[in-house]
Amino acid sequence: MGLLNRMYGADKKASKEVDKSPSRVSGGLKAQGVDRVTMLGENGQESELPTLRYVAALEQQVREQRGSINVLERKLARLESEVQKLNMVIASNKGE
Repeated sequence: MGLLNRMYGADKKASKEVDKSPSRVSGGLKAQGVDRVTMLGENGQESELPTLRYVAALEQQVREQRGSINVLERKLARLESEVQKLNMVIASNKGE
């Protein structure tokens, strides 16, 4: 049964879209030319609008970058407090 399952079973490795980074997805959409749609208005003017997939990819990219920024801000605050503590220790040692 294992051989038949491997030969004809659904391949779980086939869907790798989840592993792609949002910047890669948005770049791919832009490279394919599907990042915007041109619409013709009633007055004859063309307007370019971003597609929903492209906007969703950009929103995901922004969410991930915000998460990274939050982590870095927490690390920075932790390091600043450590530097403050070390400065206090140095100042107290100089006074002795």
